[in-house]
Amino acid sequence: MTPSARLSAAIDVFADIEARRRPAGDTLKDWGLSHRFAGSSDRAAIAGLVYDALRRKASSAWLMGAASPRAALIGMLHRERSLDVAEIETLCSGARFSPSPLTEEERTSLGRNSLTGAPPAVQGEYPDWLDPYFARTFGDERSEEGAALATRAPLDMRVNTLKAEREEVLPKLAHLGVEPTRWSPNGLRLRLSADAKSPAIHAEPVYLKGAIEIQDEGSQLAALFAGVKPGEQVVDLCAGAGGKTLAFAAAMENRGQIYATDIDKRQLAPIHERLARAGARNIQVRTPRGEAEVVADLAGRADRVVIDAPCTGTGTWRRNPDAKWRMRPGALAERVKTQAALLDRAAALAKPGGHIVYITCSVLKEENGDQVRAFVDRYPDFSVEKPAEVALALGERAFLFIHAALISHEGLLMTPRRTDTDGFFVSLLRRST
Repeated sequence: MTPSARLSAAIDVFADIEARRRPAGDTLKDWGLSHRFAGSSDRAAIAGLVYDALRRKASSAWLMGAASPRAALIGMLHRERSLDVAEIETLCSGARFSPSPLTEEERTSLGRNSLTGAPPAVQGEYPDWLDPYFARTFGDERSEEGAALATRAPLDMRVNTLKAEREEVLPKLAHLGVEPTRWSPNGLRLRLSADAKSPAIHAEPVYLKGAIEIQDEGSQLAALFAGVKPGEQVVDLCAGAGGKTLAFAAAMENRGQIYATDIDKRQLAPIHERLARAGARNIQVRTPRGEAEVVADLAGRADRVVIDAPCTGTGTWRRNPDAKWRMRPGALAERVKTQAALLDRAAALAKPGGHIVYITCSVLKEENGDQVRAFVDRYPDFSVEKPAEVALALGERAFLFIHAALISHEGLLMTPRRTDTDGFFVSLLRRST
């Protein structure tokens, strides 16, 4: 496919996403199945165009004075890909499989190339209704934080220390251009260009042997800050596919016991295969059965109860830019209720002197600090561990991290702008002895 044809296809896919409010990944997959002539490079390029247009949807609409799929793609080419008017005109020639030529109004809009006077939500690339929520968290810096959440994310991996050390793995992935992560002592990072195909990490020998897992550095840090230790009894209430669960097993050196469960048993489906590949032998998976409490026998016995809470996912917008435009206020209210219920459940499991580790991939105070304060009000025998002390798990990196992250009394918040990770909130709550 020519670059012009790819652009036309991206406009069509974007229009389908907007019309049916479907996840971008599902729409792109369907497009590929119905256009089998498109090769893998074509599909990767079209996906890159679509995701970049979703990232720049608000500012493109402001710049172009229109919210159409065509305006979104053309505006993105100017703002994200830095194409000038002449280059965009070449793509939009009106020839076969090419978008129609630019109108005079479109040329004028592209010539302005300025967001002067645009509201914070436009400059920050997030929905208008979320502006008060972003203002609560970030104040006058909300547009910069939002804009950072609109950038492309790198591909991060965690070295599984049950099987290897980072120094062993690095040369085995040198052909991909990986580098050590800034904060995580076991992390690797690969930066990808906009239209690059994702490398076949799952086919790499080090992956097949269980030496690495794909996991954002922020998620790795959240697992590290949980502070699990060999020999402990750990309950993971929201284990899902097992990303953090596997990190806990490595930190515990396969000693002690991890009880992994989830409120949605479908989320647990991939965990068994991942446990076997990683060589994690101290994890017991407990699949939910109706309304029964599958970890009731652990009441008052857990050293740590981990809640990787279901949330709005505002911290993961770099990877899921379409999710921000599908999010609605009602979803936030539902997530807040679920989070409070999980915290109540965890309170019954933590032993005296034990900890609840509360984690979200959200940047909203309603899901983070507000939840922690409300929980401590309900359970005065719990107190918040000082976030700066929690960060000491990073050793010599802790000082710089504490000054990079957003620290509050209730916990610490990572963001792409501050820590170059996804957005993660972590709070440790200790039960009195």
